[in-house]
Amino acid sequence: MASPPTPDAPWRTDIVIAHSQLLARSLKHWTGRGLLPENAGPAKLAEKIFRAPFVLVSHGTEPDPVLNYGNAAALALWEMSWAELTCTPSRLTAEAPNRAERARLLAAVSARGFIDDYSGIRISKTGRRFRIAQATVWNLLDERGDYSGQAAMFSRWEFL
Repeated sequence: MASPPTPDAPWRTDIVIAHSQLLARSLKHWTGRGLLPENAGPAKLAEKIFRAPFVLVSHGTEPDPVLNYGNAAALALWEMSWAELTCTPSRLTAEAPNRAERARLLAAVSARGFIDDYSGIRISKTGRRFRIAQATVWNLLDERGDYSGQAAMFSRWEFL
């Protein structure tokens, strides 16, 4: 059995290595693009994605989906530790008035597989608001092609 992610190096665990491959494989399926320009083995891919300059988050398939991945840029932006982020319902990354808009976005992604131009307001754990722009949001597919959650990636944001 894989060990749980360590706070200082979650990319080193079997669970996160496998999830990193799922993120990359699903993005490639929907968009034809890779997460990173170069090829890397599974462990190196997990580390490079975790340390990437863009924000990458994902959530699972629970009725109230819980975040199950956030790279270092996401942890910094949302001002959370790995342990905090990975037990947070993803809806809480948006303020209450913006949650209906976020739900519409996720429904559109579910129907089409991905979108490439999402913008919206989000909020960190400490209440710091920020606008994300030109986010790619996509469905995650397991090795059998079954739906296994959603991911979002962006490199443009501004604090409000």
